[in-house]
Amino acid sequence: MLAAADESAPSSLETDAAFRLFFHANPLPMWLFDNDSLKILAVNVAAVQKYGWTEAEFLTMTIEDVRPPDEVRRLREYRALAKNEESPGPNHTFHWKHLTKSGEVMNVESTWLEIPFRGQIAVLVINMDCTAQHRAEEQAREQAAMLDFASDAIVVHTLDERILSWNRGAERLYGWTQPEALGRCVSELFVIDAETLGENLVTLVEKGEWSGELKQRSKDGRELHVASRWTLIRDESGQPAKILVINTDTTNARQFERQFLRAQRLESIGTLASGIAHDLNNILSPILMASGLLHKALESDPEALRMLKIIEHSAERGSSVVKQVLTFARGAEGQRVAVQAKHLLGELVKIIGQTFPRSIDIKTHVPTDLWPIAGDPTQLHQVFLNLCVNARDAIMAVPTSQKGPEPERHLRITAENIDIDDHFASMNPGAKLGRHVVVSITDTGAGMPIETMDKIFDPFFTTKEPGKGTGLGLATVIGIMKSHEGFLTVQSEVGKGSTFRVFLPASRSASADAASGNVDPIERGNGELVLVVDDEAPIREALVSTLEASGYHCFTAEDGSDALAVYFSRRDEIDLIVTDLAMAQMDGVKFVRNLRRLGGTVPVVVSSGHIQKNSMQDLVALGVRHFLEKPYNADKLLRTVRRALGSTAN
Repeated sequence: MLAAADESAPSSLETDAAFRLFFHANPLPMWLFDNDSLKILAVNVAAVQKYGWTEAEFLTMTIEDVRPPDEVRRLREYRALAKNEESPGPNHTFHWKHLTKSGEVMNVESTWLEIPFRGQIAVLVINMDCTAQHRAEEQAREQAAMLDFASDAIVVHTLDERILSWNRGAERLYGWTQPEALGRCVSELFVIDAETLGENLVTLVEKGEWSGELKQRSKDGRELHVASRWTLIRDESGQPAKILVINTDTTNARQFERQFLRAQRLESIGTLASGIAHDLNNILSPILMASGLLHKALESDPEALRMLKIIEHSAERGSSVVKQVLTFARGAEGQRVAVQAKHLLGELVKIIGQTFPRSIDIKTHVPTDLWPIAGDPTQLHQVFLNLCVNARDAIMAVPTSQKGPEPERHLRITAENIDIDDHFASMNPGAKLGRHVVVSITDTGAGMPIETMDKIFDPFFTTKEPGKGTGLGLATVIGIMKSHEGFLTVQSEVGKGSTFRVFLPASRSASADAASGNVDPIERGNGELVLVVDDEAPIREALVSTLEASGYHCFTAEDGSDALAVYFSRRDEIDLIVTDLAMAQMDGVKFVRNLRRLGGTVPVVVSSGHIQKNSMQDLVALGVRHFLEKPYNADKLLRTVRRALGSTAN
């Protein structure tokens, strides 16, 4: 390249042989122009060939003629700036757009050098066509922009893990910005298992690609699950050089899958539990009824009476456990009224405030405009109390450090109205569209690993010490939520605590009422004839003994078919039927349906360990108004029989 002329240079380079050789034989397009008029003074062969104008045409043009209109404006702005002493001198390299005779626009790198020519100062212009390079750079920028639009995290790194490229998807997924990530190792930023990374790299080099599921971490320490696809990029010599990594966030999908599998497992466990509970009910019912009959017979024997009370107490405890199992398995039935959640939570906070340790800071946020919810107040209170007790236990289980500060012990109870849409419902198994009231219970306990979270709703699973928990608290909560057509979500992080969120459908009623009722006194029978139907002989015998001891007469039947035959042979004598629901030959629903179809109008009492909603609806439609929940004692049996006989014909 020629430098600017100094005072010892000839007055003109026009006749300099070296200049002519440099100028005319140079493969780069070149011309000279007058710095004042911008008129082109000389042009070389390369410029004629590149731009398409002849030499004669060039010599009639100015440098503005080889520029598109927008570049002419830019050139003039530069020349106006050049008159300022602070502007760069004439020896400068620019990036311009040039125009050929055919109208093609080129991107050029143009170097201007001020030299003497024909007794005046001219500017030598040396042009290098950078169009291809510019297009490549533009394409690279477009590709980079497209990568930024991708939702996936796209990362390019070297074999020694140094990050070369980091798109916005990676920023969104991992939390590291591009400037923070470039040049650092992937192991520093998001890789958890370095050993697995090394094994995958070996497979990648052998096969050229690798794909699979990986567990990673974000900048804030959150655990992530990604579907990862790796592609090996080789250099010009075919040697491994870089790795293109595309990671798709599957964290929410895996969480949804776990919830779905958990729901399936709970359903299976529930089916098994309900079958076992049914058998246990049939075992406990005669024990409770028979013990009631034995009280009078053992009044003169205090020791025997004491043992009888132990038997009764144990049977009642067994009955309570069975009810909890059934609540988990099939949901809990109860009277549904419109309940004001703010009042229910207010009572809850009052109770836990009086009973929980003073070291726990209880915070609440319950808006006054919460929608009413349809439910059983007692059962809903049980749900919230169970969750709060578990939160208390988790908080108090955090050990106190002898040297460090006291651990934070916070229990937060909040509530809000929410309208569940399709997206939310699709991500939460069991969720239904529409208005819900959400109650969140958050603790600052030790949190739970995923393995524990997958089991917490299983009946009899507990993390507490032996003797300090039955493992039925959360199982009962799930059962009650099912019966209320609600659902529950859990979020927990080891070392940071847990949050249980209870979603309950809002009631259509604008007011909340409380359920109340009077207890009927026990009256003896007056010789009424009761048909007892049950396929379990011990239950039939206990029922007959209890009823006959209280002034009733009884007939018995082993199943629905037998009961129909007995009833229609003594229909004028039978005043009441007490029937089991689950029987092998003809169940209670079919029996009552056939009874009504054949004209039987006698009142019916149906007993069962658990009556499903569809069976309940069928029985109510058939006129059944009285039900006995197994296992029951003599007192409950006699009260129900008396009410059924005292009511109008069913």
